[in-house]
Amino acid sequence: MIEIKHLKKVFGTKEVLKDVNLTIEDNKVTYILGLSGQGKSTIIKHIVGLLKPTSGEILVDGVDVAKADIKTLYEIRKKVGFTFQEGALFDSMNIFDNVAFPLVEHTKLSKKEIKNRVFETLEMVGLEANRVAKLYPHELSGGMRKRAATARAIILKPKYVLYDEPTSGLDPIISDKITKMIENLTKEHSITSVVISHDLKETFKSADYVAMLYNGKIIEFGDVESFKNSPNPIVQAFIKGESEEYEKIAEAV
Repeated sequence: MIEIKHLKKVFGTKEVLKDVNLTIEDNKVTYILGLSGQGKSTIIKHIVGLLKPTSGEILVDGVDVAKADIKTLYEIRKKVGFTFQEGALFDSMNIFDNVAFPLVEHTKLSKKEIKNRVFETLEMVGLEANRVAKLYPHELSGGMRKRAATARAIILKPKYVLYDEPTSGLDPIISDKITKMIENLTKEHSITSVVISHDLKETFKSADYVAMLYNGKIIEFGDVESFKNSPNPIVQAFIKGESEEYEKIAEAV
C-alpha cells in the first residue's frame, strides 16, 4: 500500500502541494486527475523519491520514502516502476537494450535469461518482440514508444507502476489500447497502478478509484460512480468541461 500523508511541496516561493492525503490500494488502478500545472506529476515523483517533500510523509509498504537512506531507497525503487510522460527511452539504444537496461544494472541474469525476460515483457505490453526489439525509439509510433517504456518500467516485476499521462498526445484508438494494457497488467500480474491523467474518457473506462487534485489538495476521492456523482461543484465543472463555471467557482473559493 502507498500512503501519502499531509504532503506539502514548495518550489521557491510557489506552494504546489499544500496538504495532499491519499491512500493507494494494492492491486487496483487509481487515477489522479486535475488541470495542467496543478502538481499531479509532482505527487508521483515523490512516491519514487525523485523529489523530497517540504513536509509530510510518503509511505511505501510502511517505509517513509522521504526519510529512507540510500540503500532503502534503492530497494523501494525496485518495487516501483515509473513511466515518464514522453517515455524517456534512450535514443542511442534499440528497444531491446532499453527494456533490458534495468536487468543489466540490477541483476546478475545471464544473457539468455535477459533475452527471454525482455521478449516476454514486450509481449505483455502488446508489442511483437521479434519485430520491435532491434528498432530504435524514433522508429516507433507514439503509442508503441509508451508501451516500450512501460515494458522497461515493469521488467523488474515491480509491485507498483506509476504512469505520467500515458495517453497524452495519442489518438482515441491508441489511447484505448494503452488503457486496456494498464488494466490488464493490474489484473493479470497483481500490479498496483497509479495513473496521472486529465483524460476523463479513459479514466472512467478502467479506474477502480479516482482522486482529484485542486489547489494543492485532494478534494475528491472514490470509485468511478461516486466521483461522477460528487456534489463538489469544482469536480462537476471539471467533468462537464465547463471552463467559465470552473473559473467562477475557483475565484469564489
